[in-house]
Amino acid sequence: MPALVEQVGGALLAAAGDPSQLLPARQMMAFTLGFHIVLVPFGVAFTFLMLIANYRGLRRGDDEALLLARRWSQVAGVLFAVGAVSGTVLSFELGLLWPGLMGRFGAAFGIPFAVEGLFFFLEAIFVAIYLYGWNRMRAWAHFWSGVPIVLAGIGGTWSVVAANGWMNQPAGFRLRDGQVVDVRPLGVLLNGAFWHEAVHMLLAAYMVAGFTVAGVYAVGMLRGRKDRYHRLGLAISFTVAAVCAPLQILVGDLAAREVFQEQPAKFAAMELVPATHTHVPLLLGGFMADGEPHWGIEIPWGASILAGESPSTRIVGLDAIPADVRPADRIVTTVHLSFDVMVSLGFLLLGLSLWWGLCWWRRRRMPQSRLFLRCTAVSGALALVALWAGWVVTEVGRQPWTVVGFLLTRDAVTTAGNVWPFFAATVALYVAVAYGTFLALRLLRRRWRAADEHPGEPDAREVDVPYGPSRAREAASAENRA
Repeated sequence: MPALVEQVGGALLAAAGDPSQLLPARQMMAFTLGFHIVLVPFGVAFTFLMLIANYRGLRRGDDEALLLARRWSQVAGVLFAVGAVSGTVLSFELGLLWPGLMGRFGAAFGIPFAVEGLFFFLEAIFVAIYLYGWNRMRAWAHFWSGVPIVLAGIGGTWSVVAANGWMNQPAGFRLRDGQVVDVRPLGVLLNGAFWHEAVHMLLAAYMVAGFTVAGVYAVGMLRGRKDRYHRLGLAISFTVAAVCAPLQILVGDLAAREVFQEQPAKFAAMELVPATHTHVPLLLGGFMADGEPHWGIEIPWGASILAGESPSTRIVGLDAIPADVRPADRIVTTVHLSFDVMVSLGFLLLGLSLWWGLCWWRRRRMPQSRLFLRCTAVSGALALVALWAGWVVTEVGRQPWTVVGFLLTRDAVTTAGNVWPFFAATVALYVAVAYGTFLALRLLRRRWRAADEHPGEPDAREVDVPYGPSRAREAASAENRA
Protein backbone atom coordinates (compact mmCIF):
# COMPACT_ATOMS: atom_id res chain seq x y z
CA MET A 1 0.00 0.00 0.00
CA PRO A 2 2.62 2.67 0.90
CA ALA A 3 4.65 1.70 -2.16
CA LEU A 4 1.60 2.11 -4.39
CA VAL A 5 0.88 5.49 -2.88
CA GLU A 6 4.44 6.61 -3.49
CA GLN A 7 4.02 5.70 -7.16
CA VAL A 8 1.25 8.24 -7.67
CA GLY A 9 2.77 10.79 -9.94
CA GLY A 10 6.23 9.33 -9.33
CA ALA A 11 7.13 9.33 -13.01
CA LEU A 12 7.05 13.12 -12.95
CA LEU A 13 9.89 13.38 -10.45
CA ALA A 14 12.62 13.50 -13.07
CA ALA A 15 10.77 16.18 -14.97
CA ALA A 16 10.71 18.28 -11.81
CA GLY A 17 14.51 18.31 -11.67
CA ASP A 18 14.89 15.82 -8.81
CA PRO A 19 17.98 13.58 -8.57
CA SER A 20 17.77 10.42 -10.65
CA GLN A 21 17.94 8.15 -7.60
CA LEU A 22 15.13 9.85 -5.70
CA LEU A 23 12.30 7.82 -7.22
CA PRO A 24 13.83 4.34 -6.66
CA ALA A 25 15.07 5.36 -3.19
CA ARG A 26 11.61 6.47 -2.15
CA GLN A 27 10.02 3.36 -3.67
CA MET A 28 12.47 1.09 -1.89
CA MET A 29 11.97 2.84 1.44
CA ALA A 30 8.19 2.77 1.06
CA PHE A 31 8.19 -0.94 0.23
CA THR A 32 10.40 -1.99 3.11
CA LEU A 33 8.58 0.24 5.60
CA GLY A 34 5.24 -1.07 4.37
CA PHE A 35 6.43 -4.65 4.93
CA HIS A 36 8.03 -4.03 8.30
CA ILE A 37 5.11 -2.07 9.73
CA VAL A 38 2.93 -5.18 9.36
CA LEU A 39 5.16 -6.97 11.89
CA VAL A 40 5.43 -4.15 14.42
CA PRO A 41 1.96 -4.64 16.01
CA PHE A 42 2.74 -8.30 16.66
CA GLY A 43 6.00 -7.46 18.41
CA VAL A 44 4.35 -4.73 20.46
CA ALA A 45 0.79 -5.90 21.14
CA PHE A 46 0.48 -9.59 20.28
CA THR A 47 2.79 -10.45 23.16
CA PHE A 48 0.44 -8.51 25.45
CA LEU A 49 -2.46 -10.71 24.33
CA MET A 50 -0.24 -13.71 25.07
CA LEU A 51 0.36 -12.50 28.62
CA ILE A 52 -3.36 -11.89 29.20
CA ALA A 53 -4.07 -15.50 28.24
CA ASN A 54 -1.17 -16.70 30.41
CA TYR A 55 -2.39 -14.68 33.40
CA ARG A 56 -5.94 -15.94 33.02
CA GLY A 57 -4.72 -19.51 32.79
CA LEU A 58 -2.69 -19.24 35.99
CA ARG A 59 -5.26 -17.31 38.01
CA ARG A 60 -8.24 -19.45 37.06
CA GLY A 61 -6.58 -22.76 36.33
CA ASP A 62 -7.79 -22.39 32.76
CA ASP A 63 -6.04 -24.95 30.55
CA GLU A 64 -7.50 -23.49 27.35
CA ALA A 65 -6.09 -20.06 28.18
CA LEU A 66 -2.66 -21.55 28.89
CA LEU A 67 -2.83 -23.41 25.58
CA LEU A 68 -3.62 -20.15 23.80
CA ALA A 69 -0.71 -18.42 25.55
CA ARG A 70 1.71 -21.17 24.56
CA ARG A 71 0.63 -21.25 20.95
CA TRP A 72 0.61 -17.47 20.66
CA SER A 73 4.14 -17.37 22.09
CA GLN A 74 5.31 -19.69 19.29
CA VAL A 75 3.78 -17.41 16.65
CA ALA A 76 5.33 -14.39 18.38
CA GLY A 77 8.74 -16.07 18.22
CA VAL A 78 8.45 -16.62 14.47
CA LEU A 79 7.25 -13.07 13.79
CA PHE A 80 9.94 -11.58 16.03
CA ALA A 81 12.63 -13.32 13.96
CA VAL A 82 11.08 -12.06 10.70
CA GLY A 83 10.83 -8.53 12.10
CA ALA A 84 14.51 -8.64 13.02
CA VAL A 85 15.38 -9.40 9.39
CA SER A 86 13.19 -6.68 7.88
CA GLY A 87 14.29 -4.15 10.48
CA THR A 88 17.96 -4.84 9.77
CA VAL A 89 17.42 -4.12 6.08
CA LEU A 90 15.81 -0.79 7.00
CA SER A 91 18.78 0.23 9.12
CA PHE A 92 21.13 -0.34 6.17
CA GLU A 93 18.83 1.61 3.86
CA LEU A 94 19.03 4.71 6.01
CA GLY A 95 22.76 4.93 5.46
CA LEU A 96 22.87 3.76 1.85
CA LEU A 97 19.89 5.65 0.44
CA TRP A 98 19.92 8.82 2.53
CA PRO A 99 23.55 9.86 3.15
CA GLY A 100 22.52 13.51 3.24
CA LEU A 101 20.35 12.78 6.28
CA MET A 102 22.75 10.52 8.15
CA GLY A 103 25.89 12.47 7.26
CA ARG A 104 24.56 15.83 8.34
CA PHE A 105 22.07 14.97 11.10
CA GLY A 106 23.23 11.54 12.27
CA ALA A 107 24.48 12.93 15.58
CA ALA A 108 20.88 13.80 16.51
CA PHE A 109 18.81 11.45 14.34
CA GLY A 110 20.83 8.41 15.43
CA ILE A 111 20.02 8.81 19.13
CA PRO A 112 16.51 7.27 18.98
CA PHE A 113 17.86 4.32 16.98
CA ALA A 114 20.61 3.72 19.53
CA VAL A 115 17.94 3.55 22.24
CA GLU A 116 15.83 1.29 20.05
CA GLY A 117 18.77 -1.10 19.69
CA LEU A 118 18.95 -1.51 23.47
CA PHE A 119 15.23 -2.31 23.65
CA PHE A 120 15.56 -4.76 20.75
CA PHE A 121 18.27 -6.80 22.47
CA LEU A 122 16.34 -6.75 25.75
CA GLU A 123 13.25 -8.02 23.95
CA ALA A 124 15.22 -10.74 22.15
CA ILE A 125 16.67 -12.03 25.42
CA PHE A 126 13.31 -12.34 27.13
CA VAL A 127 11.59 -13.79 24.06
CA ALA A 128 14.11 -16.62 24.25
CA ILE A 129 13.61 -17.04 28.01
CA TYR A 130 9.84 -17.07 27.70
CA LEU A 131 9.77 -19.55 24.80
CA TYR A 132 12.26 -21.91 26.40
CA GLY A 133 10.73 -21.52 29.86
CA TRP A 134 7.49 -23.38 29.19
CA ASN A 135 7.37 -26.31 31.66
CA ARG A 136 10.95 -25.53 32.71
CA MET A 137 10.32 -22.59 35.06
CA ARG A 138 7.93 -22.03 37.91
CA ALA A 139 4.61 -20.89 36.48
CA TRP A 140 4.56 -17.33 37.84
CA ALA A 141 8.29 -16.78 37.28
CA HIS A 142 7.70 -17.79 33.68
CA PHE A 143 4.79 -15.34 33.40
CA TRP A 144 6.86 -12.45 34.75
CA SER A 145 9.64 -13.24 32.28
CA GLY A 146 7.15 -12.23 29.55
CA VAL A 147 6.50 -8.77 30.97
CA PRO A 148 9.84 -7.30 29.77
CA ILE A 149 8.94 -8.47 26.24
CA VAL A 150 5.89 -6.20 26.23
CA LEU A 151 7.71 -3.27 27.86
CA ALA A 152 10.70 -3.55 25.53
CA GLY A 153 8.39 -3.72 22.51
CA ILE A 154 6.69 -0.51 23.60
CA GLY A 155 10.03 1.19 24.29
CA GLY A 156 11.46 0.15 20.94
CA THR A 157 8.42 1.35 19.04
CA TRP A 158 8.39 4.67 20.85
CA SER A 159 12.10 5.12 20.06
CA VAL A 160 11.46 4.75 16.33
CA VAL A 161 8.43 7.04 16.56
CA ALA A 162 10.66 9.59 18.32
CA ALA A 163 12.93 9.57 15.27
CA ASN A 164 9.95 10.14 12.98
CA GLY A 165 8.59 12.88 15.24
CA TRP A 166 11.99 14.56 15.20
CA MET A 167 11.93 14.67 11.39
CA ASN A 168 8.54 16.40 11.57
CA GLN A 169 9.45 18.79 14.41
CA PRO A 170 13.26 18.90 14.79
CA ALA A 171 14.51 19.76 18.28
CA GLY A 172 17.36 19.14 20.69
CA PHE A 173 20.28 20.52 18.63
CA ARG A 174 21.81 23.63 17.07
CA LEU A 175 23.41 24.17 13.67
CA ARG A 176 26.79 25.85 13.43
CA ASP A 177 28.26 26.33 9.95
CA GLY A 178 25.87 23.70 8.67
CA GLN A 179 26.95 21.12 11.28
CA VAL A 180 24.90 19.72 14.15
CA VAL A 181 26.23 20.83 17.54
CA ASP A 182 25.05 20.94 21.17
CA VAL A 183 22.88 17.83 20.81
CA ARG A 184 20.55 17.29 23.77
CA PRO A 185 19.42 13.63 23.75
CA LEU A 186 16.23 14.22 25.73
CA GLY A 187 15.36 17.16 23.49
CA VAL A 188 15.74 14.92 20.45
CA LEU A 189 13.70 12.07 21.95
CA LEU A 190 10.96 14.19 23.50
CA ASN A 191 10.43 16.44 20.51
CA GLY A 192 7.18 18.30 19.95
CA ALA A 193 5.60 15.54 17.84
CA PHE A 194 6.67 12.64 20.04
CA TRP A 195 3.80 12.23 22.47
CA HIS A 196 0.85 12.33 20.12
CA GLU A 197 2.63 10.22 17.49
CA ALA A 198 3.81 7.66 20.06
CA VAL A 199 0.42 7.15 21.72
CA HIS A 200 -1.34 7.14 18.34
CA MET A 201 1.03 4.45 17.02
CA LEU A 202 0.80 2.34 20.18
CA LEU A 203 -3.00 2.26 20.08
CA ALA A 204 -2.88 1.48 16.36
CA ALA A 205 -0.56 -1.47 17.05
CA TYR A 206 -2.93 -2.88 19.67
CA MET A 207 -5.88 -2.46 17.33
CA VAL A 208 -4.12 -4.18 14.41
CA ALA A 209 -2.95 -7.10 16.56
CA GLY A 210 -6.25 -7.44 18.40
CA PHE A 211 -8.51 -7.30 15.36
CA THR A 212 -6.21 -9.53 13.29
CA VAL A 213 -6.06 -12.28 15.92
CA ALA A 214 -9.79 -11.95 16.55
CA GLY A 215 -10.35 -12.34 12.80
CA VAL A 216 -8.48 -15.66 12.78
CA TYR A 217 -10.77 -17.10 15.44
CA ALA A 218 -13.84 -15.56 13.82
CA VAL A 219 -13.01 -17.45 10.62
CA GLY A 220 -12.70 -20.64 12.65
CA MET A 221 -16.11 -20.06 14.23
CA LEU A 222 -17.65 -19.37 10.82
CA ARG A 223 -16.35 -22.79 9.79
CA GLY A 224 -18.14 -24.43 12.70
CA ARG A 225 -15.41 -24.52 15.35
CA LYS A 226 -17.35 -22.80 18.13
CA ASP A 227 -15.62 -24.57 21.01
CA ARG A 228 -14.44 -22.69 24.08
CA TYR A 229 -10.87 -22.47 22.74
CA HIS A 230 -11.99 -20.39 19.73
CA ARG A 231 -14.44 -18.31 21.75
CA LEU A 232 -11.75 -17.46 24.30
CA GLY A 233 -9.20 -16.58 21.60
CA LEU A 234 -11.74 -14.25 20.00
CA ALA A 235 -12.82 -12.73 23.31
CA ILE A 236 -9.32 -11.85 24.59
CA SER A 237 -8.06 -10.33 21.36
CA PHE A 238 -11.24 -8.48 20.39
CA THR A 239 -11.68 -6.99 23.86
CA VAL A 240 -8.21 -5.41 23.75
CA ALA A 241 -8.86 -3.96 20.30
CA ALA A 242 -12.35 -2.75 21.25
CA VAL A 243 -11.02 -0.90 24.31
CA CYS A 244 -8.38 0.83 22.17
CA ALA A 245 -10.79 1.90 19.38
CA PRO A 246 -12.51 4.83 21.19
CA LEU A 247 -9.22 5.90 22.74
CA GLN A 248 -7.69 6.00 19.28
CA ILE A 249 -10.43 8.30 17.99
CA LEU A 250 -9.78 10.68 20.90
CA VAL A 251 -5.99 10.61 20.48
CA GLY A 252 -6.37 11.03 16.71
CA ASP A 253 -8.42 14.17 17.25
CA LEU A 254 -5.78 15.57 19.60
CA ALA A 255 -3.05 14.65 17.13
CA ALA A 256 -4.84 16.46 14.29
CA ARG A 257 -5.01 19.61 16.43
CA GLU A 258 -1.28 19.32 17.18
CA VAL A 259 -0.55 19.02 13.45
CA PHE A 260 -2.72 22.10 12.85
CA GLN A 261 -0.67 24.08 15.35
CA GLU A 262 2.84 22.85 14.51
CA GLN A 263 2.73 21.53 10.92
CA PRO A 264 0.41 23.86 8.97
CA ALA A 265 1.50 22.64 5.52
CA LYS A 266 0.66 19.05 6.41
CA PHE A 267 -2.70 20.04 7.88
CA ALA A 268 -3.55 22.05 4.78
CA ALA A 269 -2.81 18.96 2.66
CA MET A 270 -4.84 16.71 4.97
CA GLU A 271 -7.87 18.97 4.65
CA LEU A 272 -7.30 20.13 1.06
CA VAL A 273 -7.11 23.83 1.98
CA PRO A 274 -5.79 25.89 -0.97
CA ALA A 275 -5.97 29.37 0.61
CA THR A 276 -5.76 30.81 4.12
CA HIS A 277 -9.15 31.72 5.58
CA THR A 278 -11.75 30.98 8.24
CA HIS A 279 -14.96 28.92 8.10
CA VAL A 280 -13.10 26.25 6.13
CA PRO A 281 -15.28 23.30 5.08
CA LEU A 282 -14.33 19.69 5.74
CA LEU A 283 -13.87 17.87 2.43
CA LEU A 284 -14.62 14.16 2.17
CA GLY A 285 -12.87 12.65 -0.82
CA GLY A 286 -11.90 14.79 -3.77
CA PHE A 287 -8.50 15.70 -5.18
CA MET A 288 -6.28 18.70 -5.82
CA ALA A 289 -5.70 19.89 -9.40
CA ASP A 290 -4.28 23.23 -10.56
CA GLY A 291 -4.10 24.34 -6.94
CA GLU A 292 -7.83 23.88 -6.30
CA PRO A 293 -9.85 21.03 -4.72
CA HIS A 294 -12.31 19.12 -6.91
CA TRP A 295 -15.15 16.64 -6.37
CA GLY A 296 -15.06 16.59 -2.58
CA ILE A 297 -18.19 16.42 -0.41
CA GLU A 298 -18.23 19.54 1.74
CA ILE A 299 -19.24 19.70 5.40
CA PRO A 300 -19.62 23.44 6.12
CA TRP A 301 -17.05 24.83 8.56
CA GLY A 302 -15.98 21.29 9.46
CA ALA A 303 -12.22 21.77 9.08
CA SER A 304 -12.21 24.96 11.16
CA ILE A 305 -14.21 23.26 13.91
CA LEU A 306 -11.89 20.25 13.83
CA ALA A 307 -8.83 22.50 14.08
CA GLY A 308 -9.94 24.97 16.72
CA GLU A 309 -13.46 24.03 17.88
CA SER A 310 -14.86 27.14 16.23
CA PRO A 311 -16.05 28.03 12.70
CA SER A 312 -13.97 31.21 12.91
CA THR A 313 -10.71 29.28 13.31
CA ARG A 314 -8.24 30.50 10.71
CA ILE A 315 -6.46 27.73 8.80
CA VAL A 316 -3.22 28.38 6.95
CA GLY A 317 -3.64 27.34 3.33
CA LEU A 318 -1.18 26.01 0.82
CA ASP A 319 -0.88 29.47 -0.71
CA ALA A 320 1.06 30.54 2.40
CA ILE A 321 3.78 27.95 1.76
CA PRO A 322 6.74 29.29 -0.30
CA ALA A 323 6.44 28.05 -3.87
CA ASP A 324 9.83 26.29 -3.87
CA VAL A 325 8.82 24.03 -0.94
CA ARG A 326 5.08 23.82 -1.58
CA PRO A 327 3.89 20.22 -2.00
CA ALA A 328 2.74 19.29 -5.49
CA ASP A 329 -0.94 18.63 -6.19
CA ARG A 330 -0.36 14.87 -6.39
CA ILE A 331 1.29 14.89 -2.96
CA VAL A 332 -1.57 16.90 -1.48
CA THR A 333 -4.14 14.51 -2.98
CA THR A 334 -2.27 11.48 -1.63
CA VAL A 335 -2.12 12.91 1.88
CA HIS A 336 -5.78 13.97 1.86
CA LEU A 337 -7.14 10.65 0.60
CA SER A 338 -4.93 8.69 3.01
CA PHE A 339 -6.21 10.79 5.89
CA ASP A 340 -9.80 10.13 4.80
CA VAL A 341 -9.14 6.39 4.60
CA MET A 342 -7.54 6.31 8.04
CA VAL A 343 -10.37 8.22 9.71
CA SER A 344 -13.14 6.33 7.91
CA LEU A 345 -11.74 2.93 8.83
CA GLY A 346 -11.16 4.10 12.39
CA PHE A 347 -14.85 4.92 12.76
CA LEU A 348 -15.90 1.63 11.13
CA LEU A 349 -13.80 -0.27 13.68
CA LEU A 350 -15.25 1.90 16.45
CA GLY A 351 -18.73 0.89 15.33
CA LEU A 352 -17.78 -2.79 15.41
CA SER A 353 -16.32 -2.30 18.90
CA LEU A 354 -19.51 -0.62 20.11
CA TRP A 355 -21.52 -3.55 18.73
CA TRP A 356 -19.36 -5.88 20.82
CA GLY A 357 -19.64 -3.66 23.91
CA LEU A 358 -23.42 -3.33 23.66
CA CYS A 359 -23.92 -7.09 23.44
CA TRP A 360 -21.62 -7.66 26.37
CA TRP A 361 -23.35 -4.99 28.45
CA ARG A 362 -26.83 -6.36 27.75
CA ARG A 363 -26.20 -10.13 27.74
CA ARG A 364 -22.77 -10.62 29.33
CA ARG A 365 -21.72 -12.54 26.24
CA MET A 366 -20.06 -11.70 22.97
CA PRO A 367 -22.14 -11.51 19.78
CA GLN A 368 -21.95 -14.68 17.72
CA SER A 369 -24.10 -13.88 14.72
CA ARG A 370 -22.61 -14.73 11.36
CA LEU A 371 -22.75 -11.06 10.34
CA PHE A 372 -20.65 -10.06 13.36
CA LEU A 373 -18.17 -12.86 12.74
CA ARG A 374 -17.85 -11.88 9.07
CA CYS A 375 -17.17 -8.27 10.04
CA THR A 376 -14.61 -9.41 12.60
CA ALA A 377 -12.93 -11.67 10.04
CA VAL A 378 -12.03 -8.64 7.88
CA SER A 379 -11.44 -6.18 10.75
CA GLY A 380 -7.72 -7.00 10.99
CA ALA A 381 -7.18 -6.16 7.31
CA LEU A 382 -9.10 -2.90 7.76
CA ALA A 383 -7.01 -1.96 10.80
CA LEU A 384 -3.82 -2.67 8.86
CA VAL A 385 -4.93 -0.51 5.92
CA ALA A 386 -5.72 2.28 8.40
CA LEU A 387 -2.21 1.89 9.86
CA TRP A 388 -0.64 2.11 6.40
CA ALA A 389 -2.76 5.16 5.56
CA GLY A 390 -1.70 6.89 8.78
CA TRP A 391 1.97 6.40 7.98
CA VAL A 392 1.42 7.75 4.46
CA VAL A 393 -0.06 10.90 6.03
CA THR A 394 2.95 11.23 8.32
CA GLU A 395 5.65 10.52 5.74
CA VAL A 396 4.24 11.94 2.50
CA GLY A 397 2.68 14.88 4.37
CA ARG A 398 6.19 16.05 5.31
CA GLN A 399 7.31 16.33 1.68
CA PRO A 400 9.33 17.91 0.16
CA TRP A 401 11.22 17.88 3.47
CA THR A 402 13.11 15.03 5.10
CA VAL A 403 13.89 17.15 8.17
CA VAL A 404 11.29 19.90 8.14
CA GLY A 405 12.86 23.32 7.71
CA PHE A 406 16.42 21.95 7.50
CA LEU A 407 16.84 19.28 4.82
CA LEU A 408 14.93 18.70 1.58
CA THR A 409 14.40 15.12 0.44
CA ARG A 410 16.15 15.75 -2.85
CA ASP A 411 19.23 16.87 -0.90
CA ALA A 412 19.16 13.82 1.40
CA VAL A 413 19.10 11.08 -1.26
CA THR A 414 22.15 9.29 -2.59
CA THR A 415 23.60 10.35 -5.94
CA ALA A 416 25.90 7.32 -6.36
CA GLY A 417 25.25 4.14 -8.29
CA ASN A 418 21.89 2.79 -9.40
CA VAL A 419 19.30 2.01 -6.71
CA TRP A 420 16.94 0.00 -8.96
CA PRO A 421 18.94 -3.29 -8.79
CA PHE A 422 19.12 -3.01 -5.00
CA PHE A 423 15.38 -2.39 -4.91
CA ALA A 424 14.77 -5.53 -7.00
CA ALA A 425 17.06 -7.58 -4.73
CA THR A 426 15.22 -6.27 -1.65
CA VAL A 427 11.86 -7.27 -3.11
CA ALA A 428 13.20 -10.76 -3.83
CA LEU A 429 14.55 -11.05 -0.28
CA TYR A 430 11.28 -9.95 1.28
CA VAL A 431 9.27 -12.32 -0.91
CA ALA A 432 11.48 -15.18 0.28
CA VAL A 433 11.12 -14.09 3.91
CA ALA A 434 7.33 -13.79 3.56
CA TYR A 435 7.11 -17.24 1.99
CA GLY A 436 9.25 -18.75 4.75
CA THR A 437 7.06 -17.10 7.36
CA PHE A 438 3.95 -18.51 5.72
CA LEU A 439 5.43 -22.03 5.71
CA ALA A 440 6.44 -21.80 9.38
CA LEU A 441 3.01 -20.56 10.48
CA ARG A 442 1.26 -23.20 8.37
CA LEU A 443 3.38 -25.91 9.99
CA LEU A 444 2.38 -24.62 13.41
CA ARG A 445 -1.28 -24.70 12.42
CA ARG A 446 -1.00 -28.29 11.20
CA ARG A 447 0.62 -29.37 14.47
CA TRP A 448 -2.07 -27.69 16.49
CA ARG A 449 -4.86 -29.21 14.44
CA ALA A 450 -3.32 -32.67 14.73
CA ALA A 451 -2.97 -32.19 18.48
CA ASP A 452 -6.63 -31.15 18.79
CA GLU A 453 -7.74 -34.21 16.84
CA HIS A 454 -5.70 -36.58 19.06
CA PRO A 455 -5.93 -35.05 22.56
CA GLY A 456 -5.19 -38.37 24.28
CA GLU A 457 -1.59 -38.58 23.10
CA PRO A 458 1.03 -37.62 25.70
CA ASP A 459 1.80 -33.91 25.51
CA ALA A 460 0.16 -33.86 22.09
CA ARG A 461 -1.15 -30.34 22.57
CA GLU A 462 2.27 -28.88 23.32
CA VAL A 463 5.56 -28.55 21.46
CA ASP A 464 8.80 -27.29 22.92
CA VAL A 465 9.82 -24.94 20.12
CA PRO A 466 7.91 -23.39 17.21
CA TYR A 467 8.96 -26.02 14.69
CA GLY A 468 11.02 -28.58 16.56
CA PRO A 469 10.14 -32.22 17.25
CA SER A 470 7.30 -32.87 19.66
CA ARG A 471 8.14 -34.33 23.05
CA ALA A 472 6.10 -37.41 22.18
CA ARG A 473 8.30 -38.04 19.13
CA GLU A 474 11.44 -37.46 21.15
CA ALA A 475 10.29 -40.06 23.67
CA ALA A 476 9.51 -42.55 20.90
CA SER A 477 12.91 -41.91 19.34
CA ALA A 478 14.63 -42.52 22.66
CA GLU A 479 12.79 -45.83 23.08
CA ASN A 480 13.84 -46.93 19.57
CA ARG A 481 17.47 -46.08 20.27
CA ALA A 482 17.32 -48.03 23.53
